[in-house]
Amino acid sequence: MHACWPGLLIVALCAQAQAADGPLRVGSKRFTESYILGEIVAQTAARHTTVEHKPGLGNTAVVLAALKAGAIDVYPEYLGTIDAEILKNPQPTDLAAIRRQLAEQGLGVGVPLGFQNTYALAMTAQRSRELNVRRIGDLAAHRELVIGLSHEFLGRADGWPGLAAKYGLKQQPTGIDHGIAYDALAAGRIAVTDIYSTDAKIASLGLVVLDDDRQFFPRYDAVLLYRLDAPPRAPAAWRAIEALEGRIEPARMIAMNGDAELRGRSFQDIAREFVDRATVAGAAASAPVSAAAGAARQGFFARLFADDFWRLTREHLSLVVLAVAAAIAIAVPLGALAAARPRLEQPVMAVTGVLQTIPSLALLAMLIPLLGRIGFVPALVALTLYALLPIVRNVTTGLRQVPQGLHDAARALGLTRAQRWWLVELPIAMPVIVAGIKTAAVISVGTATIAAFIGAGGFGERIATGLALNDSAALMAGALPAAVIALLTQALFEWLERRLARRGRTMPSTPT
Repeated sequence: MHACWPGLLIVALCAQAQAADGPLRVGSKRFTESYILGEIVAQTAARHTTVEHKPGLGNTAVVLAALKAGAIDVYPEYLGTIDAEILKNPQPTDLAAIRRQLAEQGLGVGVPLGFQNTYALAMTAQRSRELNVRRIGDLAAHRELVIGLSHEFLGRADGWPGLAAKYGLKQQPTGIDHGIAYDALAAGRIAVTDIYSTDAKIASLGLVVLDDDRQFFPRYDAVLLYRLDAPPRAPAAWRAIEALEGRIEPARMIAMNGDAELRGRSFQDIAREFVDRATVAGAAASAPVSAAAGAARQGFFARLFADDFWRLTREHLSLVVLAVAAAIAIAVPLGALAAARPRLEQPVMAVTGVLQTIPSLALLAMLIPLLGRIGFVPALVALTLYALLPIVRNVTTGLRQVPQGLHDAARALGLTRAQRWWLVELPIAMPVIVAGIKTAAVISVGTATIAAFIGAGGFGERIATGLALNDSAALMAGALPAAVIALLTQALFEWLERRLARRGRTMPSTPT
C-alpha cells in the first residue's frame, strides 16, 4: 500500500494543477464607475487566481480593441453600448441576438450587475426654470444654448448624431471631457451636458435630468463583456464573478460613485469594501458612508510623493529613454539617406511628418490590434514614431551644412565613405543633431502621459484619474513631475549642446 502513495500523490498534484485557474486580465474605461466596477471584478476574481487590472483604458474603441486582441479578458460594459456602438445595430436588439452576434467575434456578454446607467442630458435647476426646459424636446426652441458633450457621446451612434436627428436639434455642441463637464455646467460656461444616470454629482449639484420624451436612449444595463475563452481558463474565478449578478443596486452604485468623486476615496478601497462582505454586513445598499469613507483627500504633497511615485517615475523614464533611443537608431540612418540622396528627402519627411499628425490616442488604439497587446510595447512604438520627425529633419539639415571643402579634404586623405561620415560629417553635424534629439525627448516626456490610457503606466495614470474624478490635485500630482522631467531633459541637452559647441571651437582647423 505504501508503494502506491507516490503515484497517488503525483495524480493528486496533476489534478490540482489542472484545476488551478489561469491568470485573468480585467480592463476598465476612463470614468469613475468603470474604474470601480473593474476593481470589484478584479478583487472578486483575485481570491481564486492571479489578476491584473488595467484601469482607465480610454474610451469604448480602445478597451474593445484590447479585448479583441486578447490583452484583457473582461471589462464592465453596458447593453445599450454593445447593441448600438459595438454591434452597430440600427434598432434595439434582444439579448439572445446580441449574444449570437458577439459569439461570431469570440466574445460573450453576461453577469448583469443589477443596475442600468443610461445616458441623459442635464442642466442646472435654475437654468431649467428660467427657460422652462424640462424635456430634451424643449431644447429645439433654444438654439442659443451652449451644449458641451463628452467626446465619445459626440461620435456615438446612440449619442448626439442620433439624438439630434430624433429631436431636430440644431445646436453645434462643443466637446468637453466628462470629468470637467459638471464644473463647466455649474459655472455657467455650458448650459447642457450629457450625464450618466448613476453620477453622484447630479444630486449634489441639484441638476435637472431632462426627460427623454421620445424614448431615444436604449437601456444601458451594466454587464460584463468578455472573451469566450476566459471562463474555461479560470473556472473558479469566473464562478465568483458570476456571483456578482444582481448584487449592485442603483442606489449602491450611486453611493460608490459618490465615495470616489465627493468623498475622495480610492477606487481600490471602495471595491474592497463592497467585495469584503464583513465590512458591509448589515449595511443597506443606500446607507450613508462611514466617517472613514467620508475622509478628505490627502494633502497635495502627500499625494505627489505617494507610494506609487518611484514606480511611476521609473515607468515614465523608461518609456521616454527607450523611445528616444529607438527613434535615434531609426532616424539617424533615414536622415543620412535623405541628406545623401536629395530625391529621397521629400518622401522621408512626408512619411515622418504624417506620423506626427495622427492623434496620439488614435495611434495607440490602432497599435493595440496590430500588436495584440496593451501597455508598454504599443506605447513604446507610438512614442518612437512620434520622435522620428525632429531627429530625421535635424540629421538631414546638419549633414547638409558640412562644408564642401571638408568633404574634399577627407577624400584627398583617402578616407572611405564610412570613415568620412563617422570622422568628419557626423562630428560637424552633431550640434544640430543633438538639438533635434532634444526636441524629440522633450516632446516624448509630454506624450508619454497619454500612454497611461492603454495601461502603460507613468504619470499619466494620475492625470487620467484626476480627469475621471475632476480632481485638480490628482491632475497636478501627475502633471508636475512630468513637467519637471521635461525641464531636466531640456537642461541636460542644453548642457550637452554647450559642450559640443565648445569642443567645436577648440578643434584645430582642417587643412584644405
